[in-house]
Amino acid sequence: MDSKGWTSWFPVLRWSRGYGRPQMAGDLTAAAVLTLLLIPQSLAYALLAGMPAVTGLYAAMLPLVVYALMGTSPVLGVGPAALRSIMSLAAVGAVASAGSAEFVATSALLALLVGALLLLMGTLRMGFIASFLSTPVLSGFVTASGLLIGMSQFTHLLGTPLASGNLWVFLNSLWQQAAQAQGLTVAVATGALLALWATKRWLKALLSRLGLPPGAADLVAKAAPLLVMLAAIALTSVLGWADRGLAVVGDIPQGLPALAMGALLNVSPGTVQALLLPALLIAMLTFVEQISIVQGLAAKRRERVNPSAEMRAMGGANLAAGFTGAFAVGASFSRSVVLHEGGARTPTAGLLAALLLALTALFFTPWLRDLPLAVLAASIVMALGSLIDLRGFSKSWRISRADFAAHALTFAVTLLVDLVSGLMTGVVVSLLMHLWISSRPHIAVVGNVPGTEHYRNVLRHEVVTHPNVLGLRVDESLFFANARYLEDHVAEAVAAADPGLRHVVLQCTAVNDIDASALDSLVVIMQRLSDQGIALHLSEVKGPVMDRLQRTDFLQQLSGQVFLTHHQAITALAQD
Repeated sequence: MDSKGWTSWFPVLRWSRGYGRPQMAGDLTAAAVLTLLLIPQSLAYALLAGMPAVTGLYAAMLPLVVYALMGTSPVLGVGPAALRSIMSLAAVGAVASAGSAEFVATSALLALLVGALLLLMGTLRMGFIASFLSTPVLSGFVTASGLLIGMSQFTHLLGTPLASGNLWVFLNSLWQQAAQAQGLTVAVATGALLALWATKRWLKALLSRLGLPPGAADLVAKAAPLLVMLAAIALTSVLGWADRGLAVVGDIPQGLPALAMGALLNVSPGTVQALLLPALLIAMLTFVEQISIVQGLAAKRRERVNPSAEMRAMGGANLAAGFTGAFAVGASFSRSVVLHEGGARTPTAGLLAALLLALTALFFTPWLRDLPLAVLAASIVMALGSLIDLRGFSKSWRISRADFAAHALTFAVTLLVDLVSGLMTGVVVSLLMHLWISSRPHIAVVGNVPGTEHYRNVLRHEVVTHPNVLGLRVDESLFFANARYLEDHVAEAVAAADPGLRHVVLQCTAVNDIDASALDSLVVIMQRLSDQGIALHLSEVKGPVMDRLQRTDFLQQLSGQVFLTHHQAITALAQD
């Protein structure tokens, strides 16, 4: 690999050359804010993934380092994320028992598979695969996932075991177990929810009124979840809540993550096979989220990003998470905004945040022993606002009934069955809808707009037509799925036309491609028209389509002509 290739894989070799004190100031500030946000989030998302709390810190350390070396965005917040955590829990929970050593190893294996798939797709420039996840499908899936995440936290909010695999299971479990809710746990959870909500809504404005500089007020407001967490730890320790039945995190191992190769080698081949489909879906979803965040922030900062490099970087981050015994990671919009607003200038901000997290893991984890699980659950619930988008349903209904069907079906299957089935349903329905719509292209009879060379739909505009010429505009590329429909539509249009019809002109402005099946259909159309004494003509054929036609004998057999513009065709043929 030459120097250009190394720089493509590791952009750090490029941006680090001019790094100096001006960049360091912004990066250090952003890293400090990010760390304050990451500590409570990483612990909470480990809980959501069914993993030991310390693995949340692991999932935020080395992945940040790897992304900083391989990524092209200085402000992408890489690490644990709610959606990735619950998808990991759903996928791993199907093949391993939650809380077991096998579950931890299998979660790490899933992260490795996600990383390997992203790395492979990035190397092969396969970012297009993410297009299979349309916006309505993503909206339906993410909204349902947000609701499932909220359901999964009721166990910790109420202090009683609840099942939450899907809506029906959750409601049945809640009906049976609600009476067993523990009073102290409910009180702590309620207090944490109120504190988190109040600080999010009013703390920054209150501090500003008290005279705190805007930057400092913003920093304290962003650190509010950590402050609530520390307050809960202090109260639990002083008042002995853990001895009264309040569930806490417990002992968290001190130290940096070690390689989990031993546990990974014990995972069976059958488990690998069972995780491949979930890993592919998580990889696709991860890239879609990542690239939308990266490109949005890059536009604000007038920067450029490389999608393939981004895919490889996220693949490397997931490999790092898996090798250190953590779970699948992704991009976080909230943490990315923190880096952006915190003044991050280069990916060094991620390296510095990883260093601060490492210091936390080395020296401060004993302080987290009395952290109530109810407080972590409350922080997860408060973060769900960015995931749940019920307004999206009305938007997709107004735009397209097909989009609404995909949106609603994805939402329903995700909520009522499970996450993997929901996302797979959305992908399949989107593809089927695309094929259905493409198989029935819009074909309009067109006429001349008086005084111009423009041709428009006769049903929408006052236009001029000629009895001996029928102009048809095909608004879709022609391929096997719509070839027969084109045959039938032309036959119907000819049957309804003036008896003096002598020419049919297919306006091909929107035809960007044509395959063998569609070409055969054009031959059939031409032969049927010839039997009726009608010639077939083409107009405005694009270069790539003309290249296809010229590689066959179709143009030699064509009963009419190929015109450069539709206006030329009508002008020439109307006089015939």
